[in-house]
Amino acid sequence: MSTQVETLIEVQLTNRNRATVFWRGILVAPFFIFLGSFQALAHAGWSAPIAAVPAFLALIFRGVYPSYVLTFNHAVTELSTRGCAYLFLLTDDYPSIERNPNIAVIFPDIEGGKKLNRYLPLVKWFLAIPLYIVGIIYALFSIVLSFYAWIITSLTGTYPESVANTVLGTVEFWNRVSGYAFLLVTDEYPSFNL
Repeated sequence: MSTQVETLIEVQLTNRNRATVFWRGILVAPFFIFLGSFQALAHAGWSAPIAAVPAFLALIFRGVYPSYVLTFNHAVTELSTRGCAYLFLLTDDYPSIERNPNIAVIFPDIEGGKKLNRYLPLVKWFLAIPLYIVGIIYALFSIVLSFYAWIITSLTGTYPESVANTVLGTVEFWNRVSGYAFLLVTDEYPSFNL
C-alpha cells in the first residue's frame, strides 16, 4: 500500500456535453459557494476546510490522529477534488456533495497515527516550501492548458488527452502535498513529478 495520498479520477475524454463545458465556470459556482462555506465557518470559529490544527496538536501531544478528524479531512479533500475535476473539465459529472465512485482520494493507512513521526509536523510546512513553488508553476500551467482544452472541448466535444494528463497530474500533486504538509497523513516527502 502506498504511503502517499493517491488520487483516482476517471477522466472523460470523448462524448463530452459541449453546452456544460462552455458554461462550466458559471455552473460550478454554486458548488464552490458550498465548499467555501466551510471556510466561512472557519472564520466564525466553527470549523476549518481541513482540520489541520486538531490533527497537528493530537499528533504532537498524544501521538495519535483522531479518527473523526481523519474522516473529516478525507471527506473535504475528496469534495474539493470533485470540484477541481469538474472545473478543470476532467469530467462532466457535476461534483456531488456525496461520494462519487469515479473520483476518489485514498489516504495511506496510518493506524491512528502510530505510523507517523510525532514531531515531524513541526517542520513539514517549512520542508514543503519547494513543493509549493513547483506546485504553483504546475497550477498556472494547468490553468493555461485548461483554457485551451475548454475551447477545444466546447467546439469538438473531445477533451485533449495530453491536457488531461497534465491537469490530472497537477491535482494528484497538490493532493500529495496537502497530505504531507497540511493533512499530516504521511511522513514521506512527495515527489516533484506530475
